[in-house]
Amino acid sequence: MVSMDTIQVHGSRMEPDEPWEWLAAGWRDILAGPAISLTYGIAFSVVSLGLAGALFYFDIPHLLLPFSAGFMLMGPMLAVGLYETSRRRQGGEPVSLRTALFVPVRNPTQLASLGVILMAAHLIWIRIATLLYALFFGTQPFPGLEESISILFFSFDGLGLLVVGTAFGGVLAAAVFALTAFSVPILMVRDVDAVTAVLESVKMVRQNFWPMVVWAWLIVMLTAVGIVTCFVGLAVTFPLIGHATWHAYRRAFDGVRPD
Repeated sequence: MVSMDTIQVHGSRMEPDEPWEWLAAGWRDILAGPAISLTYGIAFSVVSLGLAGALFYFDIPHLLLPFSAGFMLMGPMLAVGLYETSRRRQGGEPVSLRTALFVPVRNPTQLASLGVILMAAHLIWIRIATLLYALFFGTQPFPGLEESISILFFSFDGLGLLVVGTAFGGVLAAAVFALTAFSVPILMVRDVDAVTAVLESVKMVRQNFWPMVVWAWLIVMLTAVGIVTCFVGLAVTFPLIGHATWHAYRRAFDGVRPD
């Protein structure tokens, strides 16, 4: 494995408006190969709908929002095929659904280790959300989706849960974002271990704080659009974020701005 100080970084400090360029490049990738991108997006949307249905079936719909928020925790791992598609397209290599589904990762074991860490973070968040619900509402059964909205926004306990839950979730999401903003693409193409990739990701986020704040905000907004449309919007927003993330990585570590 390569140690952290041997990774060559050719990118310069980024401007706060550059994340919009990454999104524009990601959109061009979708238009260049809509079948691949939308296959990924539709699959993710269907799985999300299935998980939401399972929560209602098992009578735990109060975990719908925490599970939805978990998308941002696991998203980087699930978008590997989209990164590969953008990489191939940028390098002039042939692109197909097969190359998107069977990605030749440089460090599969290290990538799997990072995936386990992200899954653990997701489970920790679900546990925190469950405890917070019990803290504010005790053993009261979930009142139903429509009534829960009024309780959440127009009651003392509901507002308390919203504020405290947002604070806990925001801190966890910010930490995971810093750890994974670039670490998954790094492990795809560079011969480094997971710790090195994570440290490099955190270092790059710190060096480009405001551009990464904008990028995180765009990810949150696009994810929210996908969720509030009953997960249908994720068919487009998920691949858009995935493709754009590859261009963010290339800009940060190779100094290559999208055409």
